[in-house]
Amino acid sequence: MSVFYEKFERHAHGEGLKGQSTHYCAGCGHGLIHKYLAEAIEELEVQDRTIAVSPVGCSVFMYYYLDVGNTQAAHGRAPAVALGHKVANPDSILVSYQGDGDLASIGLAEIMQMTQLGIPLTFIFVNNAIYGMTGGQMAPTTLMDQKTSTTPTGRDRLTGEPMKMAETVAQLDGPVYVERVALYDNKHRVKAKKAIKKALQVQVENRGLAFVEVLSECPTHLKMTPTETEQWVKEQMEPIFPLGVKKDVEVEPWFDLGRPEFAPERVMEVIQASAEPAKRYGESFPTNLHDHDIALKFAGAGGDGAQMVAALTVKAAINEGFDATQIPSYGPESRGGTSYADVHIATEEVLSPASPKPHILVAFNAPSLQKFGSAVQPGGTVIYDSSVMSEPAELDPSVTAVGIPCTQIALDLGAVKVKNVVALGAMQAATGLFPAESMLTAIRDALQSNCAMQDLNQEAFSWGVKAFEEITAGVN
Repeated sequence: MSVFYEKFERHAHGEGLKGQSTHYCAGCGHGLIHKYLAEAIEELEVQDRTIAVSPVGCSVFMYYYLDVGNTQAAHGRAPAVALGHKVANPDSILVSYQGDGDLASIGLAEIMQMTQLGIPLTFIFVNNAIYGMTGGQMAPTTLMDQKTSTTPTGRDRLTGEPMKMAETVAQLDGPVYVERVALYDNKHRVKAKKAIKKALQVQVENRGLAFVEVLSECPTHLKMTPTETEQWVKEQMEPIFPLGVKKDVEVEPWFDLGRPEFAPERVMEVIQASAEPAKRYGESFPTNLHDHDIALKFAGAGGDGAQMVAALTVKAAINEGFDATQIPSYGPESRGGTSYADVHIATEEVLSPASPKPHILVAFNAPSLQKFGSAVQPGGTVIYDSSVMSEPAELDPSVTAVGIPCTQIALDLGAVKVKNVVALGAMQAATGLFPAESMLTAIRDALQSNCAMQDLNQEAFSWGVKAFEEITAGVN
C-alpha cells in the first residue's frame, strides 16, 4: 500500500489531473522530500504507526498527501506536539516536518529543548533560505547579501549572519544522528533519501533523536528557473551550509516508557485525590443566571487575588457536579500588573472557556471595572470594591452593580489579602450561584493545611455576605 493517497482531495476534490498534483511550486524541493519520506516509511513498514506533524508554512497541507497519522501544529510548536504524541503512544513514529522560518525562528526554543532532551523523534528541517509561503521575507537561514521582501538591498551585518541549525543541533548531547543533505542532483538526492530513512530507522529502533537538514530549492522567491535554482543551492548555499554528517553516535536501544495508564483510579492515586464524589449542597444548576452555561470574570491588579477566587469558584462548581474551566491572564508584573480570570460553569460541557461577555463580573480596581464593565450581559451582576473605586458609569441599565468595601472589611479583619474572599461572599449572596456552604467547602479544602487561615477566610466570606445584605437592605 502506497504511503501517498491515491488522489489528493485538496484540488478539485481529487478529480482529474489536479487530484494527482501537490500545491508546491514547480521546482520546489518539498515534493522530493515527501517522496523520500514516504518511501522510507513504506520500506520500514511503519505506516500504521507514523504520525507526521506539520506546522505553518509550505508544508501546511502535507496531510493531503501522506496517508499516515497527521497533526497540525501552531507555528513553531511542532516539536512540542510531537513529544506529546510520543509519550502518550510510545510505539508511534513521529516525524516533525518544519521549514527554516518555522523551526529556526519562532520555534527555536522548542527545537533546542527537544533535541537536547533526546527522546526518539525524527526532525526533517527544510532549509530554502526564505519564508516561502508568507511572502518571501528574510528567514534565519537567508544568506548574506540575499535580497528578500524584508531585505530589499540584501541581508547585511545588522540583520545577523545565517543560522547553521545542523551544526548547532549536533553540539547538543541529545541527538544521536544529525546530517545535512541537498537535492540539486541525482547523487545528492540518493544521499538525501538515505539520510531520511536513517533518521526514521534510529527512532524505529528506539535509539534516539535524529535531525536531517535538507537544502531545498525555492524558484518562486529566488525568481529563477528550477535548473537555475539547483545551481544556486550548489554554488551559493552549500558553501555556507556544508553538507555531510554532523553527528552519528552508535547507542543501544534505550527508550521504553511502557504503555501509559489512563485508568481513573490510577490518576486519582497519583494526584492524591479521593474517588468519592464531593458532597453537593445545591439541588440544581443555577438557572436564574443561565439555563446551561454561566460566564464569570474576576479582574484586578496583580496580587488582588482574582485568580484565587476564580479557582475557588471552579472548585465549588466541580463539587456540585458541573463542568467548569478557568483561564488566567496575567500582566507582566507579579504584583501591581493586570490580572484577570475567565470562568465558565456548564451543566454538561464548557464549549468555550473564554468569557468576553460575562454574566458576573467581580472587579477589584477601577481599570478592571472600566475595561470589562460594559461587556457584562444585560441582566448581569457586577461586584466591585467600593473602598478603591466609585460606582461605574457605563453599564447596561439592566445590570445590577453593587459596591462592597472589600478592602476596608479585610483591613478590619487584620489581613488585606482576604479582600478577594470578601468579594466572593458578596458575589454568592448577590447571585445565588451556589449555596454558601459550597463556597465554604472549597475554601476549607484549599486551606486544609492551615486552620488559622481557614477561620480567617470563612469569616471574610461571611462578612462579604453580610455587607451585601446590609447594602441592598439600605437601598430597598
